[in-house]
Amino acid sequence: MIPRQLVLLACLTFTTPFAHATELADEDDIPVSRLAEPQPESKADPQPEPAGDGRDSLMLLGEEVQAGEFLTLYWKPVQSFQSIDTPVPVLIAHGKQPGPRLCLTAAIHGDELNGIEMVRRLMYQLEPANMRGTVIGIPIVNLDGFRRASRYLADRRDLNRHFPGSPNGSAADRIGHSLFSDVIRQCQFLVDLHTGSQQRVNLPQIRGNLKDEMVFDFSRHFGGITVLHGVGAKGTLRRAANDAGIPAVTMEAGGPHQLDESAVDAGVKSLETLLQNLAIQDSKRFWSSPQPVFYQSDWVRANQGGILMSTVKLGDKVREGQVLGSVIDPVSNTGSAILAPFNGRILGMAVNQVVQTGFATHHVGVETAAEKVQEEAIEQDLSVKEPVPPGDCVADNADAGNSVSDC
Repeated sequence: MIPRQLVLLACLTFTTPFAHATELADEDDIPVSRLAEPQPESKADPQPEPAGDGRDSLMLLGEEVQAGEFLTLYWKPVQSFQSIDTPVPVLIAHGKQPGPRLCLTAAIHGDELNGIEMVRRLMYQLEPANMRGTVIGIPIVNLDGFRRASRYLADRRDLNRHFPGSPNGSAADRIGHSLFSDVIRQCQFLVDLHTGSQQRVNLPQIRGNLKDEMVFDFSRHFGGITVLHGVGAKGTLRRAANDAGIPAVTMEAGGPHQLDESAVDAGVKSLETLLQNLAIQDSKRFWSSPQPVFYQSDWVRANQGGILMSTVKLGDKVREGQVLGSVIDPVSNTGSAILAPFNGRILGMAVNQVVQTGFATHHVGVETAAEKVQEEAIEQDLSVKEPVPPGDCVADNADAGNSVSDC
């Protein structure tokens, strides 16, 4: 057994006002252009504790974990050279009492550090002898990408486009199949931890397919966190899990290549609240009263290329017509302002950098009643069977410039 200590590191122009929030947010987040008058949110009834593990031992990855035990096991994804394979650590806290089985995955993209730290902090505060159910945490799924500080696998594929995978496909397909078969199918609930991509940062938020009643209910267990709707792109872990009947959400927090203490702390607090609400373990701190805050949202895009200079911060409340930033041509000294298309809150934004025309710069959301978000999601699903929006990230293409944050 590994000691339960610190481990695992590592000229003024309006933009298009209602561009759909498909790039960087999710494939079919509900755009604000479809908003009706928000209705007061009704309180959801507490969800009953799901059936889960008994008091018996747990078999996982060919090993037996006794009730009340904390173990580190190892998942061995298919690699090119078996002789130099490095197995991926899998942390398991198997409770003494029966309860649900929750899985946490992080660093499917190897440059996303915040989720790694969230898993570490959460797992090493668990007390299996006093727990109900089981928590399985994989801090670094893409160990290969993590070593290279890269989002992708060594073959330049995005692993989060290859679930549930195939035993006879590409290396990414085989790795996805191995993880899904050996670990994910053992889960009753799944939280896949991510950050923004392409030098963008996200306010801590939950994304899930709110058309699915089980996912909709699951999203209410995380306390006062932002919730956005999206089915998830094909090949993403959470979509594959949902298709397999496992309620799954993505938690987005912060940006890549850095450890954001505030994002990590907010994410851990939300996960602690989840443990409390699933009755897995009583948490010392959790959101006891605030409910999740459901949003509909749009991305605002630059109308010219140049250097982006934002004047707002992540989480700021903004009003319609407010200047969010500007894009300046450093040679001609001309520029255009980026204006808020409606009143809302900054849920995500690009860091100041060189951008091209059409680059998504600010993700603005409007708080909406949960039931209204769900209704709009269902209506959208009925009107468009399988949307393929512009800006969707492209499978198997590591150079696809328009990348969805949790794809």
